[in-house]
Amino acid sequence: MTDVAVWPLTIRERRPEDLETCARLLRRVRLANGYPAKWPSRPSAWLDLPEFDQAWVATNSSGLIVGHVAVQNGREVTRLFVAPEARRLGVASALLDHVHIWAGGRLILNVVDKVNSPAVAFYESTGWRYTHTTTADWAGSRGKTVRLRHYVR
Repeated sequence: MTDVAVWPLTIRERRPEDLETCARLLRRVRLANGYPAKWPSRPSAWLDLPEFDQAWVATNSSGLIVGHVAVQNGREVTRLFVAPEARRLGVASALLDHVHIWAGGRLILNVVDKVNSPAVAFYESTGWRYTHTTTADWAGSRGKTVRLRHYVR
């Protein structure tokens, strides 16, 4: 995708026909930033787990998907990612604001604990409060232990 114009941004429920596009976008995010820390064997299925309550996509002014987010357990943010060329343009904030309204308040999320993590910097600069760090129940690449930072908003 070369079009970086995102506004007006539209946030809508993710549809089944969006999954392959979201999986391709996730691949680009992985190559650019290493998210997710462990690449899923079936990316489309990883984006559409039965335990998710809801998922949304953000589309740009051309109708292209530039972001994704899901919620599980009524308030836990998961699978949040934004197209590399749409970063720092308010897409993640718009998706999180949408989820916050949908959930009716308090949200939680976790992020891989990495030095100089853009995700950590983003959450901490946008009002998320760090609560604690735990060890993930899954291993990262090459079987490495993964530490997760937990946040509330």
